[in-house]
Amino acid sequence: MKKSFLMGLVLLATAASAQVNKAPAYPLVTHDPYLSIWSFSDSINNSTTRHWTGADQSLVGLLKVDGKTYRFLGKEAKILNPVFLSGSEQTYDARYTETEPAANWMSPDFDDAGWKTGKTPFGNNAEQSRTQWTTNSLWFRKAFTPEKLDFNKLYLNLRHDDDVEVYLNGEKIYSCVDCRLRKYENYSIDDAVKNKIKAGKNVLAMHCINRRGGSWLDAGLLNEPAPREGSNILMASQQSVEVKATQTIYRLACGPADVTLTFTSPLLMNALDVLSRPVSYVSFQVKSNDGKPHTGQLYFGASTDLAVNQPGQQVKVERYNSNNLSVLKAGTVEQPLLKKRGDDLRIDWGYMYVAVPQSAKPQQSITTAENALTALNTNAGGATMEGKGLMLNTVLPLDQITAKPQDRMVMIGYDDGYSVQFFSQNLRPWWNSAGTGSIENEFNKAFTGYSSILAQCEAANQRIYNDALQAGGAAYAKLCVLTYRQAIAAHKLVKSPEGEILFLSKENFSNGSINTVDVTYPSAPLFLAYNPDLLKGMLNGIFYFSESGKWPKPFAAHDLGTYPLANGQTYREDMPVEECGNMIILTAAIARSEGNAQYARKHWKTLSIWTNYLSKEGFDPANQLCTDDFAGHLARNANLSVKAIVGIGCYAMMAKMLGEKDSAAKYEAMAKDMANRWAVMADAGDHYALTFDNKDSWSQKYNLVWDKLLNLHLFPKQVYSKEIAYYLTKQNTYGLPLDSRKTYTKSDWITWTATLTDSPAEFKSITDPVYKYSTETSSRVPISDWHETTNGKQVGFQARSVVGGYFIKVLDKKWNK
Repeated sequence: MKKSFLMGLVLLATAASAQVNKAPAYPLVTHDPYLSIWSFSDSINNSTTRHWTGADQSLVGLLKVDGKTYRFLGKEAKILNPVFLSGSEQTYDARYTETEPAANWMSPDFDDAGWKTGKTPFGNNAEQSRTQWTTNSLWFRKAFTPEKLDFNKLYLNLRHDDDVEVYLNGEKIYSCVDCRLRKYENYSIDDAVKNKIKAGKNVLAMHCINRRGGSWLDAGLLNEPAPREGSNILMASQQSVEVKATQTIYRLACGPADVTLTFTSPLLMNALDVLSRPVSYVSFQVKSNDGKPHTGQLYFGASTDLAVNQPGQQVKVERYNSNNLSVLKAGTVEQPLLKKRGDDLRIDWGYMYVAVPQSAKPQQSITTAENALTALNTNAGGATMEGKGLMLNTVLPLDQITAKPQDRMVMIGYDDGYSVQFFSQNLRPWWNSAGTGSIENEFNKAFTGYSSILAQCEAANQRIYNDALQAGGAAYAKLCVLTYRQAIAAHKLVKSPEGEILFLSKENFSNGSINTVDVTYPSAPLFLAYNPDLLKGMLNGIFYFSESGKWPKPFAAHDLGTYPLANGQTYREDMPVEECGNMIILTAAIARSEGNAQYARKHWKTLSIWTNYLSKEGFDPANQLCTDDFAGHLARNANLSVKAIVGIGCYAMMAKMLGEKDSAAKYEAMAKDMANRWAVMADAGDHYALTFDNKDSWSQKYNLVWDKLLNLHLFPKQVYSKEIAYYLTKQNTYGLPLDSRKTYTKSDWITWTATLTDSPAEFKSITDPVYKYSTETSSRVPISDWHETTNGKQVGFQARSVVGGYFIKVLDKKWNK
């Protein structure tokens, strides 16, 4: 076994003490919006590991000790065999009508001969629906004849938009009023209804009402078979979990043996070749805990669900050797390269890999999920296999288990081939932008560089934690550590056709947009603090969109499309003041980070057009959306006005750095005059209003933070002190509400608002409730930045990059020591 590999394992054993031990969800394998696997429970073996969207992407770990098998990682994915699949997985014909039928339309003996025939799914999404449904109501009937009647537990697999009622052989099995499912969910069917399924014809009948927006109707029936006898898998007992910036570490007891399980995703922002490499390490350290020797074997399994959008997609798996590594590779048979765009999607092109050093004497095999555990006892499976929901199995023999730790490691990764489409051109991932690399070589680099990479990860872990600790205290530091990988892994790193860096975000569980400017804006502090080039990669595409003439408007675009297709804005309307302000402020922040305005010089004409727009339209904004678009349109928005004023001040700062004295003087005077007028117009006595025309309102003025961080000195000091004093009277258990309209909040903005104060005690008072939310929320998802301050529950959004905004106090500390 290579020396670097062994040294790396020693680093794992000697790593510093825990930084974070409680999270809403725990990052495991996190690289980009498609390769992003999490544990949604506090104990790693209490639930199936999942993609950030919540879809099962099962990783399983077992330790066999003296003939007894303990599960220490994941949970075997539920086996669901189709009675018939939903149309999204395998389209089928259904009878339907859009005219109200007779009252007994759901009965199995109803005559639907006069109805039309269409293919599932039904909906008004032209790209994804097989039958267009654009009216208000749809009645649907699917006749089916089961091959067998030995059902154990039956599930309705359903997605609907909006209201729906569902019947099986005339019995209502599900209904929902004024609601929609934007993804497929499984609902258990009562045994009394299940038992009425008969040989011959049966009917699933549905009625769906589309009240607004998108429409969708699709369903399938699934059966969970009875568990096999004799599995006898015991549960390991988790002793601890700790989350660091680049690692999540679990310690578990498997009877007389202990396992330390470490997931390392080396997202090193000062090493883009490593950050872009789509390979994570899963490391195991095993030792006896009772002073006695034991026999043992390790098992690691990875489901091919990592390589599909829907679990019913057909996959092909192969086993081979490369560069002293034993490799398992899996991907869909179809390989629909960049054919889908949207929010709740997983990748279904390219290939997943599990690689392990041959020196560890692994036994790798391919089986169905049902037969995966046989891999511990036999060298099951051949060198290739096709099917659905398969498992990639790796068994690692252990020497006699004693008090002396022994270590093993596997690597898991993904080669997407082409990552995104950028104005009709498919772009390869950064690590293979020239098209001359191979994933096998990347795995080899990851293996041979293991000890060096782990050392760099541990240094990054300590740097991230200590920087945040010094800036804002222990609770704040834990928030930063918790969100580090989430913020980075919500992006994809590629190179533009012109050779520029592109670091493209996905607007996760918001609308799926790619490179959204008002997602870049709150995300920016993390990247400004540790690598401004990545922020340039978040701005370059938007500058290109305008400067190429593809976006002719005199203000910045909102986005570049819907992930992974960056072919032009797809958001329904513009945010002119918002996005102009964001782009100008962040360009100025890059200038502050680098100590020069050369990046601004490249885009000076565009920045000048946007600043001119703000000078005319920004001070007292018309009725429009801002980044908080979920709260609705708002005219005379005082916080949006702040953004415009600060944006103009930032332009003046950059003009001064570029030696354009006249422009600098003009726009600095304009910004200061606007700021003074703002302080009068927004004044509501003991605070400043949400809108200029409603003094009974209030809002977080988080956009002020750039006036402070960039030392623009535009707004009077009393604006800061008055706002902070007022905010401290408005806090709820889980944070400061966004504004006076609702009690929900945005946690990224809370950290920005808190940074307005110079008092460590006040900063702590405002940010501690956010940490409390992160440890007590019942919403077990990669942390949501939009939550309710009264009960700590997620309102919407999850796994978004905007939590990079938590690093705003770190940035303040770095810039203004």
